[in-house]
Amino acid sequence: MNRNDNQDMQGRAYIEEAEELLQELEEALIELEETPDDDDLINRVFRAMHTIKGSGAMFGFDDIASFTHEVETVFDLVRCGKMSVTKELMDATLAARDQIKALLDASTGGRPADKKRGDEIIDVLRRLAPEGESTVNAVSDTNEKSSHEDSVSSEKENSQCVFRVRFKPKKEIFLNGTNLMLLINEFRQLGKTSVVAQLENIPMIDELNPEYCYTYWDVLVSTDKGINGIRDVFIFVENDCEITIDMLTDSTERIDDIQYKKLGDILVEKGDLTRDDLERVLNRQKRIGEMIVEEGLTDNHKIKSALEEQKHIKELKETRKKKEEITSIRVSSDKLDKLVNLVGELVTVQARLSQTAAGKNEQELLSIAEEVERLTWELRDNTMNVRMVAIGATFIKFKRLIRDLSSELGREIELVTEGAETELDKTVIERLNDPLVHLIRNSIDHGIEPPEIREAKGKPRQGTIRLKAMHSGANVIINVIDDGAGLNKETIFKKAVEKGLVSADAELTEDEIYSLILMPGFSTAGRITNVSGRGVGMDVVKRNIEALSGTVDIKSSKDIGTTISLKLPLTLAIIDGLLVQIEDDYFVIQLSIVEECVELTREDVRRANGNRMAKVRGELVPYIRLREIFGIDGSEPEIEQIVIIDMEGNRVGFVVDQVIGEHQTVIKNLGNFYKGIECISGATILGDGSVALILDIPKIAKTVENHERRLAS
Repeated sequence: MNRNDNQDMQGRAYIEEAEELLQELEEALIELEETPDDDDLINRVFRAMHTIKGSGAMFGFDDIASFTHEVETVFDLVRCGKMSVTKELMDATLAARDQIKALLDASTGGRPADKKRGDEIIDVLRRLAPEGESTVNAVSDTNEKSSHEDSVSSEKENSQCVFRVRFKPKKEIFLNGTNLMLLINEFRQLGKTSVVAQLENIPMIDELNPEYCYTYWDVLVSTDKGINGIRDVFIFVENDCEITIDMLTDSTERIDDIQYKKLGDILVEKGDLTRDDLERVLNRQKRIGEMIVEEGLTDNHKIKSALEEQKHIKELKETRKKKEEITSIRVSSDKLDKLVNLVGELVTVQARLSQTAAGKNEQELLSIAEEVERLTWELRDNTMNVRMVAIGATFIKFKRLIRDLSSELGREIELVTEGAETELDKTVIERLNDPLVHLIRNSIDHGIEPPEIREAKGKPRQGTIRLKAMHSGANVIINVIDDGAGLNKETIFKKAVEKGLVSADAELTEDEIYSLILMPGFSTAGRITNVSGRGVGMDVVKRNIEALSGTVDIKSSKDIGTTISLKLPLTLAIIDGLLVQIEDDYFVIQLSIVEECVELTREDVRRANGNRMAKVRGELVPYIRLREIFGIDGSEPEIEQIVIIDMEGNRVGFVVDQVIGEHQTVIKNLGNFYKGIECISGATILGDGSVALILDIPKIAKTVENHERRLAS
């Protein structure tokens, strides 16, 4: 790999890192607006900007670095307590975040960023800065910076600390396109700096690789930025270096209290000399403990106690250091998808092996097949866990959406999240974003009332939107709850009749009326706005959720609020299924919704007098014949099987010829040719190479229900 390839790779890595940092920046800014005195959040914002700027300058994204530098300088004033966090500052900084995102997108071939917009944002930030404070002090010319630092007042010098830094980069660091001199020069922005290069690791010329770094540096810096200011210098290369930072003097120490350390102690502290070697040089002197005991100032037990204290603190520091070490790695989603696909193929081959072993009935082969099955299941579960992502990061993204829309519409709204640790397959998470955006926009525009109306109703001025996630078997339930006006059944029904979606004499239940808002073209908005009124949105929610094999449920109460529940599968890659058979055709039903399987005899059918109802432990359960749904020819066996499904609290049976048993189901798409086929959500390959269709049970039940309703009307 040549240097250009390395730089391209590093550029891609920077873009990925910057995307993550921009998300973190947005989250921190939204939180900071709620708690403007939180120093940790201010530092989070500053570090995110500093990393984006520093990495951008290092890897050739100069426009991003230059723009971000201006914003970072403003937040340096905030960090130093010279500027307060206000709504105006948050508005400008969030706009700056969006501008950085636009610059980043433009660098990858996207739409060019609006430079005029960037200039306007910088002008706003400069006007917000306190009078007498400049947001353009820090320029790229390091000589000007050094000159500025040399003229620092004596009052500021008295508030400074002295830090010793040993910066030892990995020798391969140049291959990433890193310019170390930019880091060294950045120290001069912090204060008076001394730099000494250590050269003992440079090899002979015939062994030297010109693309390797053999040098490391010792830096002494006097600064009032604190240890966080030192760490910020290395924030984007910390994983590629060994960095040691020691505070030599505290800003609270009086000048008279600051003492020079002995040369030997300094060398030992820096690791340039071992304590044993120092003691050998000073062998004419006795150990301090021995001299103290000999003088009768204390006894051996007291010395031992002091030594144990040193040991204890040392071990504690080592333990904490191990806990702080990074134990995760970043893997591209493409590699992860490929791994899942390979595991899926392995599951299919394992099923074939198990079927072959069962047919041959050889004990040794059966034993091997069982062991392979156990390992495959374990590998499948671990691979699926790797793809699982906590939904909390998705929830947090909507804080910005709620902030901007509530401001635009004159609402006061708080976002509350629950179950942020709930995990979903990353593919589901990615495709869930748009539906949630539509639901939140509708809650803001149609649900939460303006503050004055809420007060008139005896409600708090501030409305609440609650995002709640929880596990439910092999599914996840996500609730979008608002405490707004609720849905108006009469208005919804009237609008549906006007648009020809239902007849005026239709008798619909409350749930059926609420479900009308999910139909294409439906809207109750009195006017078209940037947020709603065009009749698109909620139908997108339904379509996208059903594409994820999920369901949408709506509950509402007048002046109390609305709850929209999304029920989604944990994963779209591999599921546990129940394999069933009708004639020579095989089908798979998701195992998590199956309650039980019971027999259906011809005598049971005769006793029902033509009603498709089965008596199961004293309860009548309606059933659907899948043979008829799919038009499969042939006659039913003497004893059929009913697979009983839990359908949102109601039990429904599906009649098949035979239940084969549990089956690890690798979901395969049917392709565009079969895309429009309802009642089928995918397919899987069985052990003998044949194909089994995966049934969309909720869709089948809904289709039958609608058909019977049309017949009744």
